[in-house]
Amino acid sequence: MTTVTPPLPYRVADAWAETADTRSIELVPAGGELAPFSAGQFAMIYAFGVGEVPVSVSALRGRHGGLVHTVRAVGAVSTALYRLRPGDSVGLSGPYGTGWDLEAAAGHDVLVVGGGIGLAPLRPVVHEVLARPAAYGRLAVLVGARTPADLVYRDEIESWRGRARVEVTVDRPGPGWPGAVGVVTTLLDRLDLCPGRTCALVCGPEVMMRHTARDLVTRGLAPQRVQVSLERTMHCATGHCGHCQLGPLLLCRDGPVVGYDRVASLLLVREL
Repeated sequence: MTTVTPPLPYRVADAWAETADTRSIELVPAGGELAPFSAGQFAMIYAFGVGEVPVSVSALRGRHGGLVHTVRAVGAVSTALYRLRPGDSVGLSGPYGTGWDLEAAAGHDVLVVGGGIGLAPLRPVVHEVLARPAAYGRLAVLVGARTPADLVYRDEIESWRGRARVEVTVDRPGPGWPGAVGVVTTLLDRLDLCPGRTCALVCGPEVMMRHTARDLVTRGLAPQRVQVSLERTMHCATGHCGHCQLGPLLLCRDGPVVGYDRVASLLLVREL
């Protein structure tokens, strides 16, 4: 079982809107040192008087030197976090879970595929690869969202162009949308993939990850070279409650980042 750690006090250094229902918050320790997170890991963030939820780190160092988390208001706790403003306090424990295996990606082309808010845990990977271009091959970032209004990090995505191959698609375009329309897997046809030298990292709705990973394997990527982040139903972060069990795996402990070779057959079982 994962070691239980008490939440430490953190202060909101900054907070800003990403979409109508999604905000990013930068957290700095109220005392002591910043927790040593890796890209892909998650924290348990406690909203005082409401409860706590697992949230993946979306940037390891923000403008104020803190951890950045992106939160969509969908329940009582996430709504309380969404309403935080600079100066407010939260409790934070972690890091928990497995991160993206960037050592395995070293020297290879890196393909990042994010669906919706699933781009959040992938964002530190983009930061890392862009910061160390000599350590990796080509970088491609594919982004999918329901509508243009649901795109997170929209300005930052545009800033990646020129340093990475960036393709964006939406399911339902609005007036004046100039980009692609359709599911994110349709963007794979636009890439010049070299399966033998590509490492793919995928996060988004489970059906999107299942189809993307399967498509990549069909195109020649080895299943172990496709990493997915399965954050579904995580609750306690310590492997005790069983909410995130996927067959033999407890995703808060054995994941959330796992190789597709470990979960391909499990994701095909309905309601597992």
